[in-house]
Amino acid sequence: MSLTGKVAIVTGSGRGLGLAYAQELARQGAAVVINDVDAATADAAVKTIVDAGGRAVAVAAPVGPTETADALVAAAVENFGRLDILVTNAGVLRDTVLWKMSDDDFDTVIGVHLRGTFTTVRAAATYMRQNEIPGRIICIGSPTGQRGNFGQTNYAAAKAGIVGMVRTWALELKKAGITANAVIPVAATAMTATVPYFAAAVEADAAGEPMPAFFRHDLGFGTSDDVAGLVAYLASDAAAGVTGQAIGIGGDRLQLWSHPEPVATAYREGGWTFEALHEGFADAVGELQSVGERFPALPADLQRPAPTV
Repeated sequence: MSLTGKVAIVTGSGRGLGLAYAQELARQGAAVVINDVDAATADAAVKTIVDAGGRAVAVAAPVGPTETADALVAAAVENFGRLDILVTNAGVLRDTVLWKMSDDDFDTVIGVHLRGTFTTVRAAATYMRQNEIPGRIICIGSPTGQRGNFGQTNYAAAKAGIVGMVRTWALELKKAGITANAVIPVAATAMTATVPYFAAAVEADAAGEPMPAFFRHDLGFGTSDDVAGLVAYLASDAAAGVTGQAIGIGGDRLQLWSHPEPVATAYREGGWTFEALHEGFADAVGELQSVGERFPALPADLQRPAPTV
């Protein structure tokens, strides 16, 4: 189960979830390449690992460009001699409704999340194949990419696309012994900190107190550290048989997301004309699928007033 001797890259690991992933990989024995757009943030993250007895170096650069992907792989090889693990976590948000979303809002999110995942995985997988390393590709998705979310056209598209790429890479990299999986985290982050529904959980986390059981169990909502264990497990030799999967984790909950499958199938001799669909669509498909996440009502003692603006 140890990751001793392994070398990992974690994009977007200067803080938050990415830092938790990097620290857990280091705790399990891996050397880590930290990545952040801000050099001071990246260096501070490296220091937390080194001070704890681990090995880490920093690459300060935005993900997306091929040059960054190549620099990350080069940093792993030049500093630690190899590359075994890639975790693509880097992300950015530009939330707004469809009719207000600018081209730049869309392109920025797609560029960091989707293109950034593609370029770094391409560079890492190329190195792993050329050097016959049975590597681990771990890409970070989101419930938004699985279910959709109001005001997140760009983010939903990117995260859904990441899972689609992971399924494809699992097929393409299987012969080389390289696994590719998506992790769907649910945790207290800078984004969830602004949502009143999660306020009581975020307050507890900030105070260093356990989150209420409602959040951890019923919602599967927890801390960054709750997610990091799955990332380290998928990076290990024990997970050699796990590939092409979308795995959710948060709080006390672990989930395996299904791949899209038909939920209703109907046949009609001669095909489904406009008239036939008008008459028989409802009976043919049955209950329609829901969209968006559905949260249970908060217990009264966990409710917080919405912030005033």
